[in-house]
Amino acid sequence: MFTQGVCSPSRTSFLTGRRPDTTHVFDLKTYFRNFTGNFSTIPQHFKNNGYITQSSGKIFHIGIASGKTDDYPASWSFPAYHAPTEKYAIQKVCPGSGGTLYRTARCPVNVTEQPGGSLPDIQNADFAIQFLHNRSEDQKPFFLGMGFKKPHLPFRFPVEYLDLYPLSKVAPAPNPNYPLLLPEVAWSPWPELRVYDDIVALNVSFPYGPVPPEYALLLRQAYSAAVTYIDAQVGRIMEALDTLGLASNTIVTFHGDHGWQLGEHQEWCKHDNFEITTRVPMFVYIPGTTAPKAPPGQLFPFFDPFEALRSDYKAPAMPSGRLSTDALVEAVDLFATLSELAGLPVPPLCPPDSSQVELCTEGYSLVPLIKNLTTSPSNSSFQWKSAAFSQYPRPSATIQQNSDLPNLEDIRIMGYTMRTDEHRYTEWVAYDPVTFTANWTQVYARELYVHSSDPEENYNVADAPLYSQLLTQLSQQLRRGWRAALPVIAES
Repeated sequence: MFTQGVCSPSRTSFLTGRRPDTTHVFDLKTYFRNFTGNFSTIPQHFKNNGYITQSSGKIFHIGIASGKTDDYPASWSFPAYHAPTEKYAIQKVCPGSGGTLYRTARCPVNVTEQPGGSLPDIQNADFAIQFLHNRSEDQKPFFLGMGFKKPHLPFRFPVEYLDLYPLSKVAPAPNPNYPLLLPEVAWSPWPELRVYDDIVALNVSFPYGPVPPEYALLLRQAYSAAVTYIDAQVGRIMEALDTLGLASNTIVTFHGDHGWQLGEHQEWCKHDNFEITTRVPMFVYIPGTTAPKAPPGQLFPFFDPFEALRSDYKAPAMPSGRLSTDALVEAVDLFATLSELAGLPVPPLCPPDSSQVELCTEGYSLVPLIKNLTTSPSNSSFQWKSAAFSQYPRPSATIQQNSDLPNLEDIRIMGYTMRTDEHRYTEWVAYDPVTFTANWTQVYARELYVHSSDPEENYNVADAPLYSQLLTQLSQQLRRGWRAALPVIAES
C-alpha cells in the first residue's frame, strides 16, 4: 500500500480519504479542521452511523496537528486513550554504562525497571483488550483505532527480544550507498536520527553520513526486535478478539503510516519519496471472506515468539487460503473500503474543489479487488488503478537542516512521485505554500527507476537517452494525476 513519507500528512490523508494536495497538511503542525475544511474522517463516519468509536495510542498525529484532542469529539465517542508511560517516551530512560541513563536510538530495556513499570505500547494494547471485553458484553457495534508507536524511533523495547535476532545473523542493508545520480533535492539528511545520544557520540557527518557499518547493524537488530515486540501486542489483541467471540463479525485492517529506512541508500528514517518510505504493509481480515468463520478461540491463537528459541521448535504451518495481491493500493482507499465492507454509505468521489464538502474521498474502494481475488483470481481482464501517488515537500533544492520536514511556510518545492507496475517516476517542482499550487513549468529534478531491473531504486535513469520517450510518457501521466489512474472513469 502506498502512502506519504511522514506521520501527520499520511495519517490525515488516510483518515480523511483525501490527498495532501487537498488537506494541505505537509508538516506536523497543521490541523485540517482549523486550516482547510471540516472533513469527515473514517471513525467519524462510523460514529455518525451508530458505532461506538475509541482510539488507543497514536491514530491521529498527537498534539496541535489534531487540535490537541486527537480529533475528539468529532471522531471519537470518548477521549483518546494514551498510555500513562507515554510521557517518558523522549526522556533519558535508556540504560548505559555505569548506570547512567541516556536518550538513545537503540534502547533495549528491562521493562520492570522502566518508569511506570511498563511501556506505552503494552499499556495501549491492554486498554484495547479491555475495550473489546466491554464491547463483547454490550454487543454494540464498535470502531477501535489501535495505534502502536514502535517500531518508530526511539527503538525502545523489552531487552529479551534481542535474543530473537543474534547480531551475527543480522544482515546489512543490501544497498547501503548513495544512489547513482540522485538529485540533491531528493535527499533527506535524517536529523530525526541524529538527535539521539548514541548517534551524536558517533560524530556522523552532515548531511550524508554514513552511520558506521557496525552501528548500522545494531540499529537494524533493534528495529527487528521492536517489530517482533509489536507483533506480539497485535497477537494479544487478535487473540482477545477471537476468544471473546468478536472475530466472526469484526473487520480488521493492519497497516503502517509510512515506511522506514535502515541504511538503504545511505538513508535513515523516512522524509523522502523512495519506495521503501512510501510503501507500507497492509493486511485485511474479513470474516468469512479472507478466512472461513470458526468457533471462538480457533482463528487467532496467540503465538509466543520466544517459542522459536526452543531446540525442538517447529514453525507452525501457515493457514491455507491466504490471499495476496501486488495491485497498486493507496492509503486513501481505506475510507471507501471500510465503509463498503461495513455496509455504511460509501463516500462519493470528491470534486476537484472539495474544501466545502464534508463527506467524500479521493480513494477507491478495494472491495472489487478483494472480490476478484476471492472469486476470480486468474481474471486477466480485471481493471485496476494504473498508478499510485505520493508527494513530499522541500524548503530548497539544496540540503538544509530542515530539508527533512519544512514547516508549511518554508516549502518551496514539492516532489510528486508516481508508482506504476513497472516504474517509479518523480518530479521535484516549484511550489507556492500560500496558494498551494505547483508550478509544473519549473522542474528542479527528475527521478526514474525501472523496477524490473532496479527494484531497490539504486539507479536514477531520468537523464539516460534510452529512456527519454518513456520519461515523457510518465511525465504526462504524473501531471494527469490520480483521477486519470482510477480503474473507472469517475465523474467529478
